[in-house]
Amino acid sequence: MLARESSKASNTPNFIVKSYFLRRLLLIPPTLIGITLLVFLIVRLAPGGPVQRDVAQMMGGSTGEGGGGSRESEQAKIAPEQIFDIEERHQRDKGVMRSYLEWLGVMPRDILRQARSFPKDSKELELPVPGTAEQATVRLKKGGEVEWELPDKIDKSQWRVRVVPVKQLEKRWERQMREAPFPDDVQPRAVLYRPSFEGLLQGSLGRSDKYGDPVWSLVKQRIPISLFYGIISMILIYSVCLPLGVLKAIKHRTWLDTSTSVAVFAGYAIPSYVLGAFLLVFLGARLDLLPIQGFVSENFSELSTGEQIIDLMRHALMPLACYLIGSFAFMTFMMKNNLMDNLAADYVRTAAAKGVPFRAAVFRHAFRNSIIPIATTFGQNITILVSGSFLIEKIFDINGFGLLQFNAVLEKDERVVLGVLAISATLMLIGNILSDLCVAAVDPRIRFK
Repeated sequence: MLARESSKASNTPNFIVKSYFLRRLLLIPPTLIGITLLVFLIVRLAPGGPVQRDVAQMMGGSTGEGGGGSRESEQAKIAPEQIFDIEERHQRDKGVMRSYLEWLGVMPRDILRQARSFPKDSKELELPVPGTAEQATVRLKKGGEVEWELPDKIDKSQWRVRVVPVKQLEKRWERQMREAPFPDDVQPRAVLYRPSFEGLLQGSLGRSDKYGDPVWSLVKQRIPISLFYGIISMILIYSVCLPLGVLKAIKHRTWLDTSTSVAVFAGYAIPSYVLGAFLLVFLGARLDLLPIQGFVSENFSELSTGEQIIDLMRHALMPLACYLIGSFAFMTFMMKNNLMDNLAADYVRTAAAKGVPFRAAVFRHAFRNSIIPIATTFGQNITILVSGSFLIEKIFDINGFGLLQFNAVLEKDERVVLGVLAISATLMLIGNILSDLCVAAVDPRIRFK
């Protein structure tokens, strides 16, 4: 009976740990949905999107050709079909929530489609089948019913047809051309499309509106670059700042503590992009000691292994200096202040009074408690490893993950913004769980309940 109870008691902590992390993992999907939905609404509802940008370019072009004119006359020159084509090209022809559910993969989206308005006084039109040289025939019957035909060589089960009524087209027109009256001759619009579930749940992030490439391929090209700088930066920060913080705490108010504080604070006061511009001009342009742009040289593939390592490090020196300069002060003084607080605690003084050597009191007792606050932020560094810094990448012309995010926001490239956000948010949530593991490993007082 005692053995059975002991076995049951020994299995209880493992069950608690598993249930705790299971609950944390189950929180990731709803949190990710909430974050992506909020950003999706902001991107969609914010002015200056790709549709408005293309419409403004068309209006500017018509003004240049005509030599001026009122805004009403400019808008009158834009045919409704042009507005609808632009919306469909940028995938802005559906409602906000429907578009989000399609991106999420809950509802099917149009992976291929072709749209065209019915001719005036006609209820029949020919629509090219995307990806083929064939055409589909669409007929609009009374009551809004649709009849359509495809050539025998095309599998009709893979295609669908929908008709957009005039009232819905009027709402789309008012959304883009608020000051212009809706033309009276607008006809219903037929859409031939091929639906498929292709969203986040299916492992697809869609295609970039600007580049036309899959978002996954854009991310895969840039993540290794950001990981390179992120991993090296984190290794250097922890390997330098933690020993330096311990040394400063032990040598508090000495010349070593004062001189290192001046150096660390001086580096903290210099913005990373300012240091990057200075290094770029001084070491790169004037002295020609280091390359001024790029991740590697153009002839990188032609170099030997040793030459490739040297070339990579020469390109990385200046960006790494910019990445590290701001983080050194925070980590160093966090380590120093935590260690000084623990050195002044009663348990350390009691250990010293019992004859424990000072070195043992520092590293066996105070040090472990001092790194607990640092352990809480360790898992969150995963996001920093990937995200990078768009300012540093912009200065040194590094095609990394941070610059991809920055350009996507400027261009309002919806698919890239959401794809990058989904990856960053997932890493952040996983990093929080890793932080809990790190704290539990460092602090024996922590128990998962």
